[in-house]
Amino acid sequence: MFSFDVKKLSIWKIFTDQETKERFVYRFFEIMPGFLVWTSFAVLFVLSFIKPVWVIYFILVYSILWLVRVFYFIFYVFVSWKKYREEIKTDWMKKVQSIKGWERVYHAVFLPTYKEPYEVIRHTFEGLKSCTYPKDKIIVILGGEGRAGKDFLERAEKIKKEYEGVFKDLIITVHPPDIPGEIVGKGSNVHYMGVQFKKYVDEKLKIPYEDIIVSSFDIDTVVHPQYFARLTYAYLTEENPLRASYQPLALYNNNIWESYSFTRVVANSTTFWLMTELSRPEQFMTFSSHSMPFKALVDVGFWQKDIVTEDSRIFLQCFLKYNGDYRLVPIYIPVSMDTVSVKSFWRTIKNQYKQMQRWAWSVEHQPYLITNFIKNKYIPLQVKLRYLWKVIEGQYSWATATIFLLVFTRLPLYITHVRGETFALVQNAPLMIDTLLTFAMVGMFVTAFFNILLLPGPPPKNAVLKYFTIVLQWILLPVTLIVFGAIPAIDAQTRLMTGKYLGFWNTEKTR
Repeated sequence: MFSFDVKKLSIWKIFTDQETKERFVYRFFEIMPGFLVWTSFAVLFVLSFIKPVWVIYFILVYSILWLVRVFYFIFYVFVSWKKYREEIKTDWMKKVQSIKGWERVYHAVFLPTYKEPYEVIRHTFEGLKSCTYPKDKIIVILGGEGRAGKDFLERAEKIKKEYEGVFKDLIITVHPPDIPGEIVGKGSNVHYMGVQFKKYVDEKLKIPYEDIIVSSFDIDTVVHPQYFARLTYAYLTEENPLRASYQPLALYNNNIWESYSFTRVVANSTTFWLMTELSRPEQFMTFSSHSMPFKALVDVGFWQKDIVTEDSRIFLQCFLKYNGDYRLVPIYIPVSMDTVSVKSFWRTIKNQYKQMQRWAWSVEHQPYLITNFIKNKYIPLQVKLRYLWKVIEGQYSWATATIFLLVFTRLPLYITHVRGETFALVQNAPLMIDTLLTFAMVGMFVTAFFNILLLPGPPPKNAVLKYFTIVLQWILLPVTLIVFGAIPAIDAQTRLMTGKYLGFWNTEKTR
């Protein structure tokens, strides 16, 4: 007689073994983003042949919603621009000094690096050196990778000789390779730096964690001279400064005059997206270079060392740790970083794509957030839904919006034309859609205008030509939205769906 042990079946373990059940649920939510994207494409493609009029109605409604989002985008860019202009004109150090006890605040600047050249690192240190906040209250931690070999130690020694004595302290750390439970990338490096800095605070600095603000910067981050003064002022005046991260405005203009037009468009599009997000920070998470209380960092056990997008994950770690009592405070004083630019045109394209693919890998936050929200009974439901909508809708639109607007605006119209259908909707739809998309291009002109206002000083030669190129480059926006927007987002979500997990891509930096 045939028999078998049902407990050995995987389906049985899903319902009886807690760890297996949690892995199954987590995997389900990893599959969900890519599944939604590909299902949407498949349904619209099939309906374009079966019920093309349905798709035309959908695209018309979607185009109207997109136009609304464009004007929404313009409004918030303008709001952020005004705040940016106000903040860079303010003497923040003077305001800080008017607050009793401000001297207690120290800044720890984390600078993880891999194989970036000395010139890139030195540019960052020169920015720190020019800060108005007292340098004897700034501690710089330069963290290299052991797998980079002696190259890092040579660069670190040059930096040490040039800048030793400029700051309160300059700490060099070397992250050992092949630590179990880690993946290669920035997250594992800054985690190690955080652990080493905690030892330094406990054994040498011996001040309360509450008096230290940590700034985790990409190695090409050049701070505005007033950044730490503005950050200190925010920290000293916030109602509960220990339950907040502080997000500066990111400008990608360190090498703006030397970079390719398409990389400038991609980089500046990121800046304008960030400007809209900073104007409504109640749903936003930290991005790229940011600052946070050292106390919060210690409470959550530092950055996760087994993920790619540690910059935004650290915010979610704190948000969950404090049961939703954690927020983002916008800082409109900017930090400046590099556009993607290397000597080879094709290597630049590859690096730009890989960078956007890495940013799109923030889709890994979806299963993390959903499964943790299920477990957490203290965060209000409306707060959970607000964050889930922001994360899920944002990733979904990133992957689908331009495909909907540039592909599915044409396919059903072509099908109805081939079939000879001539009723009013089919005849008028092309004009209606084109009119809506033309109005939506207002956003492109607005970004071109603000792009000029945000540029650093003009190049030494051919200034007029350079400025003309900066304006003209925005005609590349539809192409960059697909090639460096939708496609890497689809790529990332498909990889997560199929279990082909992405590793960390270290974007090349040159001078």
